[in-house]
Amino acid sequence: MLAPSWEEHATCLANAEEQDMQRVLIDISEKEAVNLQQDAFVVIGRDTRPSSEKLSQSVIDGVTVLGGQFHDYGLLTTPQLHYMVYCRNTGGRYGKATVEGYYQKLSKAFVELTKQASCSGDEYRSLKVDCANGIGALKLREMEHYFSQGLSVQLFNDGSKGKLNHLCGADFVKSHQKPPQGMEIKSNERCCSFDGDADRIVYYYHDADGHFHLIDGDKIATLISSFLKELLVEIGESLNIGVVQTAYANGSSTRYLEEVMKVPVYCTKTGVKHLHHKAQEFDIGVYFEANGHGTALFSTAVEMKIKQSAEQLEDKKRKAAKMLENIIDLFNQAAGDAISDMLVIEAILALKGLTVQQWDALYTDLPNRQLKVQVADRRVISTTNAERQAVTPPGLQEAINDLVKKYKLSRAFVRPSGTEDVVRVYAEADSQVRKCRSPCT
Repeated sequence: MLAPSWEEHATCLANAEEQDMQRVLIDISEKEAVNLQQDAFVVIGRDTRPSSEKLSQSVIDGVTVLGGQFHDYGLLTTPQLHYMVYCRNTGGRYGKATVEGYYQKLSKAFVELTKQASCSGDEYRSLKVDCANGIGALKLREMEHYFSQGLSVQLFNDGSKGKLNHLCGADFVKSHQKPPQGMEIKSNERCCSFDGDADRIVYYYHDADGHFHLIDGDKIATLISSFLKELLVEIGESLNIGVVQTAYANGSSTRYLEEVMKVPVYCTKTGVKHLHHKAQEFDIGVYFEANGHGTALFSTAVEMKIKQSAEQLEDKKRKAAKMLENIIDLFNQAAGDAISDMLVIEAILALKGLTVQQWDALYTDLPNRQLKVQVADRRVISTTNAERQAVTPPGLQEAINDLVKKYKLSRAFVRPSGTEDVVRVYAEADSQVRKCRSPCT
């Protein structure tokens, strides 16, 4: 993941005219004290969009002209590309930097975990997967025979027809609160959707009355962090575990984690880069945005300690340590990964004997609304406290506070968009008793 300090360099490079390219590159290398004598190695991957092959070739041409080395993996999901870079940057300690290595590492961990599951909950593990007509379909189909003894997957919107993310995919399902096109859902049947490049995932189902239920990133983080906490208690390890959320996380999820599971929760600014870096501060850091993008990170010291525990402890403690060791291997710690997260979720549900309805019932989301308001200049509004409080214009935060006081379990915030002249508004409370005519009244 690109360090925040390099974002300015990337912007300068993207905006540079062709004749200025060499000068900009030299400026960056001087500012960052880059050793130009050191061999450069670039890892390249692409997705199934028609433009990808040409763009990939342009990268190869650029690296070659500058005397660098490269490895072209061809078709990869975005998280798989992150995985390859992480494997190479750790000298293979994290895993084998091949597609086969990715499949084998994750599948081996998943199969080992599901072997330990009892026959409660959903006895026949099957899952319907909407792949958003993206690269995720191709890679999941390649991988499914590796883990088929633990899970049967049925793929929809696999790219054979239909457009990328059109009437399907994680964002469509979450935004429209309904299943993707082309997927028929039976009552209480477990389903999930990837986004186009397979770094986001949401789950959903229809209840017996035909009502649609969405299980987003908040509930995914809750399931994962609760399970990790339970394993640590079983092993007898007191590690520094934290869940990282944004201001958009539903208040019920935060309260459940803090008050029921006794897991500390931290809030950062919106954007995966902020959550990922915050999660690195803990022995075990779990982060998910509500849109379903997230993963769990484990410090090197924790990984070594758990591996040692799995070899030295006895009986129940050893079994719990072995589970945790496999869960660590099942996560893609390089980035949020829909395939990895799907397998983690399926393993936890099997091990805990939970149905999708029981998972959904862990807590009830507070009613909430999100909308955006067109403004002449978004820069008029500035925020602090992980974007949860307005600093300017004067009086705005006081007005929000006065409104929030009127309703139980309520909170609200406004924040400027990072890309367009709109202000994003979020509000939640214990009941949705009246709709505002305007978010600004």
